[in-house]
Amino acid sequence: MNTDPIADYLTRVRNAIKANHRVVEIPASNIKKEITKVLYHKGYIQSYRFDDSSVQGTIKIALKYNPTTKAPAITKLKRVSTPGLRQYVAADNLPRVLSGLGVAIISTSKGVMTEKECKTENVGGEVLCYVY
Repeated sequence: MNTDPIADYLTRVRNAIKANHRVVEIPASNIKKEITKVLYHKGYIQSYRFDDSSVQGTIKIALKYNPTTKAPAITKLKRVSTPGLRQYVAADNLPRVLSGLGVAIISTSKGVMTEKECKTENVGGEVLCYVY
């Protein structure tokens, strides 16, 4: 049994990027699906597909690389809130990643969203990870 599925998700993506894989397959959950949608809408991954043929289902993510330099779109994935130490932020104290160049993914009462969307919605929540 995995104690931190979000950290496992981030580690699988991080390892696939370091190995220059084009596609990574991850066991699915609702929170992982929402994180994948945020990564896609922010341009960090090329595409994704949810496969619900098995009991748990899987997420297939096509990773994004620069066509000329072959550099990955994601340079760093950092888990912030862990099961042992949850990190919550208020709506007026949202984190900025790399002075606004990165993205903080936050789980709120209105769903999983970035810190910029949280600012417009005026909600806080649990900081899941930083992506840049």
